[in-house]
Amino acid sequence: MIAATRLTPEIAARLAALPLQCIHQEYPNKTGHTIEGEADARLTPKQLHPAFYGCFDWHSSVHGHWMLVHLLRAYPAMANAAAVREILRSSLTADKLLAESQYFQRSKLAATFERTYGWAWLLKLDQELLEWDDPQAREWRQNLHPLRKTILSSWMAFLPKQTYPNRTGVHPNTAFGLVFALDWARAAKSPDFEAMIVQRAKDYYLTNRAVTAMQEPDGTDFLSPTLEVADLMRRVLPQAAFAGWFQRYVSAAGLANVSKLPVVSDRTDYQIVHLDGLSLSRAWCLRGIASALPAASARRKPMEASAAGLLAKALPHVTGGNYGGEHWLASFAVYALAQGE
Repeated sequence: MIAATRLTPEIAARLAALPLQCIHQEYPNKTGHTIEGEADARLTPKQLHPAFYGCFDWHSSVHGHWMLVHLLRAYPAMANAAAVREILRSSLTADKLLAESQYFQRSKLAATFERTYGWAWLLKLDQELLEWDDPQAREWRQNLHPLRKTILSSWMAFLPKQTYPNRTGVHPNTAFGLVFALDWARAAKSPDFEAMIVQRAKDYYLTNRAVTAMQEPDGTDFLSPTLEVADLMRRVLPQAAFAGWFQRYVSAAGLANVSKLPVVSDRTDYQIVHLDGLSLSRAWCLRGIASALPAASARRKPMEASAAGLLAKALPHVTGGNYGGEHWLASFAVYALAQGE
């Protein structure tokens, strides 16, 4: 059980143990693979995705790798650091990552695989490697280059034709994807991609008013549609403009609703357990949005308190012993905890 709300070397090692167990666990597996011919039907997850086949699905494997890189970078002396390095070394090889890139290029249908949630986490992994001054990290990032290039090209082709954003609370959520993409674009100094994201964010969300936050959550949400948009727009708008936009965007009652702890009735259900992830993503959004508001804002302190409460309540369930949550929740926990660093 994880009870503390700050990362320490000990907690880092305990959280790292979860992806260490599942990175190379091939089954059960939800491939998301579109079968385009009889030969496709005979491919195993590892044959389809030699680098990212474990942790139940591709995106969970990718953000499990991100998590291991983040923790190793932050705590190079944690107890299981050697095991983490070995897992990363075995996964992030040039040949495996080239094969991952080639998967997206095999057909028009394959090109949409993991759009845009998995794409976002792939860029988050790349950003973590980019910002780490470590010889092995530089090698891994070089190996990642073909896949990064493919994902970036796919995103730049997709955004101009995405007329409407997805406002779901699960994987296709547009705002969530653009948050990670924008962070990557700024870290990697990709001005064309950054400009495209900023413009699309304004196209989608700048005129939003009085959103229906009272209707959240849906039964399998792990993202808050309301908060994800605000978490993006705080990155896009100057502070004063963002504060005014946020005041118009969501009512006090709506904000209170999306600050609540969700009820998780069955943590052995792979869909219902998403709601533990919702607590964690709400926490990181509330904390980030509050930090972008003026110090005198009446909303700031309640949001900070809600974020702390959600984090404290959700963390004990990250290591609950059920694979439906353990294959991915630790990554959400680490990202939420990292926003307070």
